[in-house]
Amino acid sequence: MSVHSKQLLLQLLLVALLIAKSKTQGISKPNCSSNCGDVTVPFPFGISDTCSLDPSFVLTCNQTSPSSHTLFLPQTNITVLNISLNGHMQISWPVASDCYADGGKLVRESFQDLNLTTFQVSSNRNRLTVVGCDTLGLMVGSDLEGKNYTTGCISLCNRLQDIETNGTCSGTGCCETSIPRGLSSFSYGSGSLFKHKHVIDFNPCGYVFLVEDGAYNFSSTDLVKFDKTTFPVAVDWVVKNQTCEDGKKEAFSYACKAENSECFHSVEASGYLCRCSNGFVGNPYLLHGCEDVNECMGSNDCVDGAKCSNSPGGYNCLCPKGFEGDGKNYGTRCTYKSTINSRKEIMLIIALSVSVGLVALLVGCFYVYWASKKRKIIKLKEQFFQQNGGLFLQQHIIKHKGSIETAKVFTIEELEEATDNFDEGKILGQGGQGTVYKGVLPDNRTVAIKKSKISDPNQIEQFINEVIVLSQINHKNVVKLLGCCLETEVPMLVYEFIPNGTIYEHLHDHNCSLKLSWKTRLRIATETAGALAYLHSATCTPIVHRDVKTTNILLDHNLIAKVSDFGASRIFPLDQSQLTTLVQGTLGYLDPEYFHTSQLTEKSDVYSFGVVLAELVTGMKALSFDRPEADRNLALYFVSSMKTGQLLNIVDNQILHDADVEQLKEVANIANRCLKVKGEERPTMKEVAVELEGLQIVGKHGWESVSSSSEETENLINSAPSVLCLESGINFAFDCLNQISTSLGSGR
Repeated sequence: MSVHSKQLLLQLLLVALLIAKSKTQGISKPNCSSNCGDVTVPFPFGISDTCSLDPSFVLTCNQTSPSSHTLFLPQTNITVLNISLNGHMQISWPVASDCYADGGKLVRESFQDLNLTTFQVSSNRNRLTVVGCDTLGLMVGSDLEGKNYTTGCISLCNRLQDIETNGTCSGTGCCETSIPRGLSSFSYGSGSLFKHKHVIDFNPCGYVFLVEDGAYNFSSTDLVKFDKTTFPVAVDWVVKNQTCEDGKKEAFSYACKAENSECFHSVEASGYLCRCSNGFVGNPYLLHGCEDVNECMGSNDCVDGAKCSNSPGGYNCLCPKGFEGDGKNYGTRCTYKSTINSRKEIMLIIALSVSVGLVALLVGCFYVYWASKKRKIIKLKEQFFQQNGGLFLQQHIIKHKGSIETAKVFTIEELEEATDNFDEGKILGQGGQGTVYKGVLPDNRTVAIKKSKISDPNQIEQFINEVIVLSQINHKNVVKLLGCCLETEVPMLVYEFIPNGTIYEHLHDHNCSLKLSWKTRLRIATETAGALAYLHSATCTPIVHRDVKTTNILLDHNLIAKVSDFGASRIFPLDQSQLTTLVQGTLGYLDPEYFHTSQLTEKSDVYSFGVVLAELVTGMKALSFDRPEADRNLALYFVSSMKTGQLLNIVDNQILHDADVEQLKEVANIANRCLKVKGEERPTMKEVAVELEGLQIVGKHGWESVSSSSEETENLINSAPSVLCLESGINFAFDCLNQISTSLGSGR
């Protein structure tokens, strides 16, 4: 047998001996069971007094079925799932819940009490979790010192569709909160603010439970059917409720029995634990529990050619005879002691030197090329910055620094990072004024980034003026301009991101699930009119939008209207009421007087808004070739229908059932006045905004007067809880909180 074969056989024998030794190495006392079913029971725990450190560590192992055993904490029904020697334990504990039937009748209610005499529930590895759309979860109890505490959270939602994010408990459908440190006994339960009346069709029950971090991922399906009855809970344990110094003074009761073991203080619980020293593994609570790890049989730092020599708690790497070095990766490798003197070795050194020189030359050339290209890019950016009016904008920022809010000048690198280098998948839309991308800034703000199509140098100063003015607009119904980027051939604008699409999509896209009610349409019209009136009369210099249409009115997550896209807008000098400009706008919305005279006035926006009002009333597109030729233009079709008294024949069927006819006619009359051919006959946007706001207020008062009787008020409570909650929800929440606290305090 060769020497190499003998060495290989010896290594295999050593591995087999180590495996056999690890199997015989006990984690429990001799002649004591180390398992209960699938759960390992390490000393200091045991299933009898003689097998445990003291009575507080005695566990109960019951046979729950012919083939299954379950481990319990002593004299309790608390199931133990796992025990680790680092001071952690995992137990199973049930869910508390309350369920309601139609009409708010309570059909089931359960509370949970947990009492640990010697262990503590982990405060940093557990969360009190509440699941439900009308659920208040509360926990009350005391720690080992007898101090009382109370904690909890509220989980609310109105519709199943409101749950946008699964996996996290953000307060919508699911909430969670931390628990105090040092808990020994507590109770938790659930209650409801409105007895699930408003969500009974998909969420009749609320649930509260304590769960270890990572053991529960929220899903909206849990609101409909919650099939979990228990969850794992993390518990902390220590061997003695004293410091390491005090424990060592009591040699007989000191728990760290093994040689090569050490004591350390528990981070969570009050007391100490034991562990094997570095280089040793095993159970530090047993007399011979910590055994040396032979690093030479596993991973180590010895380089090829070095010999690994194991030592207690460590190892050494020795170079073979005739070589020098420490044999480890981080030090000098084993090197042959003799000098290099052969011709071949000299040629090899020369070849390596030449190769290194060539590589260095190539790297140098590449660096010069890269530096030259970088200088060209920087110079081109500076050229675009000046060409796009950057110096003019900087002068304005310096002039007004600290006095007013000004636009931020973004770098192209910031916007490329925000949009994944302007990836096509980030495109939100394309239009006559440019392409809009969705992006996320480094501060996690989601924005809309628009690549403009300005190419005329004569327009640069006006463009910068527009950026300055629009960045100062602070109106809740106008999309906020955050800043611009001037380092590219054409400038880019950065707006706040509005998530819910355009009015056009919700009116005309049949695949859109959101249907706008008449009340919502009237509110959107009122908000849009207010925004345009603000631009016309409330800003320091009047602004005409010049492209008012349903695709330029966005809706945020609360369906609040936001006027957007000021690429075609014009700023009016204070001493002028009209401007002569190149006709620009969208067919179907374009003011006919402006189209024929090129004289732009504020009344041009009024005409376009009239078309938007007609769209909201009829649900028809401003220009459609699917209609007969005489009716293709909605403005002409609408005015003609008003003249012939045929308004109700063209009203959108989706709003006929919930719209007040008189209110609908008043809005149609406003639209009809806005669509006058002559601008002087049209109302101002301020007048339109006041009239629409008045109609909205009258509609609200009319609704409240109808709901005066007690029976009808009860119906309104069931159908519109969000209105009445403003008056009574807070008081009711505190009443519910007091009731649950009383129930838990009495041990329910």
